[in-house]
Amino acid sequence: MSEAPINQNPGIPLDLDWVDAVRVNRSAVERRCTTLVKRRSIKKDWQAAWLLKAVRCMDLTTLSSDDTPDRVRRLCAKAKRPIKQVLATSLGIESLGLTAGAVCVYHAYVETAVKALQGSAIPVAAVSTGFPHGLNSLPRRIEEIRDSVAAGALEIDIVITRAHVFSGNWQTLYDEIRSFREACGEAHLKTILGTGELGSQRNVARASLVCMMAGADFIKTSTGKEPVNATLPVSLVMLRMIRDYQEQTGHRVGFKPAGGIRSAKQALEWQILLKEELGNPWLEPELFRLGVSGLLADIERQLEHFVTGRYSAVHRQPMG
Repeated sequence: MSEAPINQNPGIPLDLDWVDAVRVNRSAVERRCTTLVKRRSIKKDWQAAWLLKAVRCMDLTTLSSDDTPDRVRRLCAKAKRPIKQVLATSLGIESLGLTAGAVCVYHAYVETAVKALQGSAIPVAAVSTGFPHGLNSLPRRIEEIRDSVAAGALEIDIVITRAHVFSGNWQTLYDEIRSFREACGEAHLKTILGTGELGSQRNVARASLVCMMAGADFIKTSTGKEPVNATLPVSLVMLRMIRDYQEQTGHRVGFKPAGGIRSAKQALEWQILLKEELGNPWLEPELFRLGVSGLLADIERQLEHFVTGRYSAVHRQPMG
């Protein structure tokens, strides 16, 4: 089994005055995202290096109703060697030991993934608490977390109760997440907000803050099952709350956009956003993850184009 993740966020007592004071200027957020992407361009060697860094921050994910143990084992094999050998040789990165950041699966496949990743440093992440809607009873959700940790998961992705956000019931949301934090023990806790269904950027900002106060190690945009998943404006709002929380408490919290990120260009946009807003520490897998299932295929295509000058067909990639 791999080592437990580092940099747990201990949380702080709920500060309702701070939560109530949160405001978001939507037009300024959208303007910042638009100009940032236009002003920053990464090309050639630098682009290849940033794409390889993105691979290190990927949570390779399979969360389908037709998942099987064999599919999970194949995903784990890809996580251990995400770039095919001939391409790694051409890039001169064989000695780097490049791997994905984690493998994310349903609870039923945690033991399968742990066994397949044995001997590597890649953690297994389990989606929990009635994923993707989070509407199971609280005792059942806590039990599910404990079961996944007992099975070997080192990271737990939980879904918040969105009704608490709509009603402004921040104390109940805080108490729930605090109980999830305790159930995780040494495992990292990632809280999924479901930003596409929270109604406003202010709700996203306040929910992010409450999750961090309750001890979330990562805040995550989406389950990938909502009609609207990760977007740059929502991500910027969340990153600003991470920055405010660190400035006030000294605790670093990670960020994970998930859902709809399928191109290398999008991966670069999120990396630029994190570098500009939070700095280089948030370009490492300890504080940044990309929740993806199809992104790796496009990154391999872009790297192959960098090496050969030609694009291969998507169907030639092992994870299209």
